[in-house]
Amino acid sequence: MVDTMNTFRQIPSPRTTDEQGRLVFTTLDDWTSGFFPGTLWYLYELSGDSVWLQPAIHYTEGMERIKYYRGNHDIGFMIYCSFGNGLRLTQKADYKDVIVTAARTLCERYRPGAGVIQSWPRQRGWDCPVIIDNMMNLELLFEATRMSGDSSFWNIAVSHADQTLKHHYRPDMSCYHVVDYDSETGAVRSRVTAQGYADSSAWARGQAWGLYGYTMCYRYTRDPRYLKQAEAIARFIFTHPNLPKDLIPYWDYDVPNIEQEPRDASAAAITASALYELSTYVNAKEAKQYKKLADRIIKSLSSPNYRATLSTNGYFILMHSTGNKPGPNEVDVPLVYADYYFLEALKRKRDLEQK
Repeated sequence: MVDTMNTFRQIPSPRTTDEQGRLVFTTLDDWTSGFFPGTLWYLYELSGDSVWLQPAIHYTEGMERIKYYRGNHDIGFMIYCSFGNGLRLTQKADYKDVIVTAARTLCERYRPGAGVIQSWPRQRGWDCPVIIDNMMNLELLFEATRMSGDSSFWNIAVSHADQTLKHHYRPDMSCYHVVDYDSETGAVRSRVTAQGYADSSAWARGQAWGLYGYTMCYRYTRDPRYLKQAEAIARFIFTHPNLPKDLIPYWDYDVPNIEQEPRDASAAAITASALYELSTYVNAKEAKQYKKLADRIIKSLSSPNYRATLSTNGYFILMHSTGNKPGPNEVDVPLVYADYYFLEALKRKRDLEQK
């Protein structure tokens, strides 16, 4: 894949494959653009092979202009998965500047009246739409405070996490995909879906984003509410009657005739990565349970049912992810973020087992 991309004049961003199995590239302002550089960093870290280092640096630094991207909230994904991993593995000081600048850009989307970071533009009659995916962008803000000493990033992240906890979650601890707020008063205008089966259903990747997001928020804040929320989300996922035995969910937990529906390997990979981290914050009995579940997911994803053979599948690692079934868009295909979180999960698994 790297060799193919090196033939382009401008830096492309691989996202998936088309119906003919050909690589599909997007521009750097696509929300997925940070995952490929991040994947290269994890390949470098996991393999110890320096062959991955220069491509990781090249494709990361090619994204620097994204630190000013104002199109939506996804700058957290785009910058922290690339520059965040690069900083962790190289300690390049200028990467800190990129991360802090990106955090400032993201904070322009903060709506004080609602206490949230607006995800998408005003469209479909929305005023201040917030999607559960937005929890993932808070890591950029927490890290920006650690790097700069500016607590405003941290405070915005906490406010957003608190409002999401209050308004996105149902009594059974499943979450809505989109909550639209009145940007001035903070009143909830509607709770709907954009990528799930129904407004009231549990979109699989959304549940994974929430699990990962609140686990990460606990890492930084040690607020017990966030740990409790992460555990409650995990309980919802793993007690759901529609979760398959191999623990790779269908794209939505509540879709009718579910056994005829496509799986979402990306949701499974995100969940596994979150569980490995969650296992480090709980008592020994719970830690063992969470790690066992994560190990089972990784075993399934590593099997021929989901892991592609070398040089097939558009060079992506995992098969059978679902981006947006209602679209329909990217259904039962490889997705770059599935590979990213799969490798992150492998890294976290290795770290746990080497302790």
